Amino acid sequence: MSESQQNSHRKKTPVSRWHWIVGIALLLIVVITVVGIMIFNARPILRTRVIESLSARFKSKVELDAFDVSLVKGLQVSGEGLRLFGDGDPNNHEPGVQPLIGVAEFRFGMGILDFLRSPMRVKTVYLKGLRLNLPPREQRGQMKNMGPAGGKIKILVDSFVCDEAQLIINTLRPGKLPLEFDIKSLKMTSIGPDGPMHFDADLTNPKPVGNVLSSGLFGPWQADSPRDTAVSGTYSFNHADLGTIKGIGGILSSTGEYGGTLDNIIVDGKTDTPDFRIATSGRIVPLHTEFHAIVDGTSGDTYLQPVKAKILNSWVVANGSVVQTNDPKGHRVELDVAIEKGKIEDLLKLAVRTDPPIMTGLVRLKTKFYLTPGEPDVPNRLKLAGTFQVSGAHFPDRKLQAKVDALSRRSQGKPKLAEDKIPDDVSSDLKGSFSLANGIISFSDLAFQVPGTRVNLAGKYSLDGNQFDFHGKARMDAKLSQMVTGWKAILLKPADPFFSKNGAGTELPVKVTGTKSEPHFGSDFGHKDDNSGKNAKFSQRK
Repeated sequence: MSESQQNSHRKKTPVSRWHWIVGIALLLIVVITVVGIMIFNARPILRTRVIESLSARFKSKVELDAFDVSLVKGLQVSGEGLRLFGDGDPNNHEPGVQPLIGVAEFRFGMGILDFLRSPMRVKTVYLKGLRLNLPPREQRGQMKNMGPAGGKIKILVDSFVCDEAQLIINTLRPGKLPLEFDIKSLKMTSIGPDGPMHFDADLTNPKPVGNVLSSGLFGPWQADSPRDTAVSGTYSFNHADLGTIKGIGGILSSTGEYGGTLDNIIVDGKTDTPDFRIATSGRIVPLHTEFHAIVDGTSGDTYLQPVKAKILNSWVVANGSVVQTNDPKGHRVELDVAIEKGKIEDLLKLAVRTDPPIMTGLVRLKTKFYLTPGEPDVPNRLKLAGTFQVSGAHFPDRKLQAKVDALSRRSQGKPKLAEDKIPDDVSSDLKGSFSLANGIISFSDLAFQVPGTRVNLAGKYSLDGNQFDFHGKARMDAKLSQMVTGWKAILLKPADPFFSKNGAGTELPVKVTGTKSEPHFGSDFGHKDDNSGKNAKFSQRK
């Protein structure tokens, strides 16, 4: 190459490089300018897209109080006071017009490239203070109008993470308040187009106080018939303090699974309360239950079909309902309860303060169980009405059992055996009809039988063991003079015809009074018959 050509090449090379540098700089300036303009307009663009997407998805009026965009680590979006309204007020129990969906705060992030796409895609939206107001059943036609309106959805979201959510299911039924579920945290992830959402929820149960963890599938949402929306999952309920319910105590844990639709959720589970107790007795008794229930998730009403409860060594089977009420606020429980082959001492250990229980033996029982809503302790709200039968009964109290032994021997015409000090441990059989209210058990036709004696009584017994008051008639096989020895037998001989009635050797009016520590048995010639106890029943509220 000639010297002139080399000089010419040296002059052109810097100029050529300069042109490239200037071109790249201009391109960067253009890109930065465009991006800068877009970022400058990101706030109104994103605000518009959020509102348009929600309006298109739910065909609803949308209000948004505050909206902000920051450039820290890409685009960071936040907002406050988001509300979506339906055709009417879903919750007329609160002042003003309530939105169907309300969000106190929300935030999400995205990269610049995500912002430039259409539709934009957001990986996770974080919500705080989500409030869902499901309209009353009679007004849920407006939910049909909340399907996609045909507008273009400009933001797609993969998952939602929410703190402090609340689901309110409203009702027009008289005397019933809305059903409210407080959710500590909730995460929902879309599985696919038109598919269900996977959820993980952490709830705080208000009464009894405890923590509920649940995960499962919800949806797809049935806008035409919300009650038919599918739901399934598992749950665990731990460290529930039964002491928050007046009159009972213990720490309950429960696990189970559920599935079905919102108005027909089938739940199978079990509970364990190793230290269950009732206030009237204060005695700790392990309680285990297994249950199959149908829950109306739109009203909270629960139908038990059945519940099997194990109290010590006895199984109790119950079928019935737990219905939410407004006046008074709480739940009304109505159950049919049966014990086919239990131990009476197990039930007495749970319900009665006496220690040891006043009686042992096998028990069969059928009763209507009715627990009224309200503030009083459970024993004061509990009502029962039913029948029972105890066979092979013994009394652990030796003084009481000795009196039963002596009664049996004398009524069989064996007074000398009744006077010895050798325990006979005579078995007793009891049966009858009963009702319970305000901590008092009333018996209308209590039948007590030991060999040689049949006793029919009516009366009352308090659950705290401080009151016995029974009156009735005792029919013995032996005549009056045959139940005693010596000169007493001779003196009573003329009286035998007066007390020998209705085919019995002797018929006497008797009473059992006193307390758990000092029961008194005796004749009751001065007591007038009172048949009012035969009708001791309570009318159940329907």
